[in-house]
Amino acid sequence: MDLYLDSCSRARKSKGGGEREGGGTQGSFRRDFGWSRGVVARLRDQRERSTRLDQSTLNKLLTVGVQNGASDIHFRPGDPPIYRVNGVLRPLKMEKLHPDHTRQVALHVISDPLTKTQLDSLQEYDTSYGLPGVARFRVNIYRQRGTIACILRIIPDEIPTIDGLGLPQVLKTIAGNEQGLVLVTGAAGSGKSSTLAAMLDHINRTENLHILTIEDPIEFIHKNVKSSISQREIGPDTENFAIGLRAALRQDPDVILVGDMRDMETVDIALKASETGRLVFTSMHTMDAPRTINRLVSVFPAEEQAMVRMRLADSLKAIVSQRLLPRADGKGRTVAQEILVQTPQVEQFIREDRAHELKDVIEHGGEPFGMQTFEQHLSQLYQQTAITLETAMSAAPRPDELQRVLDSA
Repeated sequence: MDLYLDSCSRARKSKGGGEREGGGTQGSFRRDFGWSRGVVARLRDQRERSTRLDQSTLNKLLTVGVQNGASDIHFRPGDPPIYRVNGVLRPLKMEKLHPDHTRQVALHVISDPLTKTQLDSLQEYDTSYGLPGVARFRVNIYRQRGTIACILRIIPDEIPTIDGLGLPQVLKTIAGNEQGLVLVTGAAGSGKSSTLAAMLDHINRTENLHILTIEDPIEFIHKNVKSSISQREIGPDTENFAIGLRAALRQDPDVILVGDMRDMETVDIALKASETGRLVFTSMHTMDAPRTINRLVSVFPAEEQAMVRMRLADSLKAIVSQRLLPRADGKGRTVAQEILVQTPQVEQFIREDRAHELKDVIEHGGEPFGMQTFEQHLSQLYQQTAITLETAMSAAPRPDELQRVLDSA
């Protein structure tokens, strides 16, 4: 698991280490952003002439962030550009951005001409932006204090792999299911997209299937290897997840990725897809398996929930819940995962509305099913010196249980 963030960071760097559009780095974050001097000077010159931030300067700021392992880049009036590196916000040592600077950033990253003309009336807007050979960016544009701000999430050009991320081998088994529902859950920024992309990549490299994704926006760009891949984006390609997923059933998919399940209609269609022989991957912002199951069931009316539990018990193949933690050596972050895999006992507990008892099933399901609780994995990471005891305890959903696992190790 220690490889998770390191692998993501490596994937963000240019192939061959050469200098790309935006220039190479001249130092590192630990050297007070010395690499940014040229970009800072360029922006200062621009500001003296006007309040414009040209696209070349934006691309250089983005490229340098990618090369230094940032996960997110913030552009907000009244602050300099801010990079999130290993979970820590690091502002550039440069002058604060003017509202016109952030407005220009928004105009540069919006591709739709009509949306550009409506920018001043938008309150929130999601889109994506790409720098060939550098990375793609998931973009959220929003208003704060009456001005435009932008957050860009970096999505590496290189598709992550299960082995490259240091993920458990059981994820390959999960990805090898012919049909059913697989959920990857966790808070925003916990690496769900990377884990899902790695499992799709495993299928793409090992199976001759039609993989169809519905995303908001498209993040990793998959290329056909053994499989044929169709990627659809909310907005340009389909109206919403429910409509896109309903249409997907008529598009001959073997595997479907739904970026998120936000409403009853989408959950219902996802269950139908898995019931009719498709393997469906999706994500949710839940923290563990019991809460994921309860959340899925609770979106339906009370009179339908017993039937939904039956359907879910039959369809569910796995729930992988995860969070990213700072490494003990300070070099990035590592992923901790709880893994639930379908077994007859898991099916029974879901049918009988006993999701709260699944922790015991997971705890004793390591062999031969590959299940693990957060506490078991945190103990393993601590014993491998990947994380500190303080980090393990603060991340443990049940600190007393973690202590018991540590004492019995």
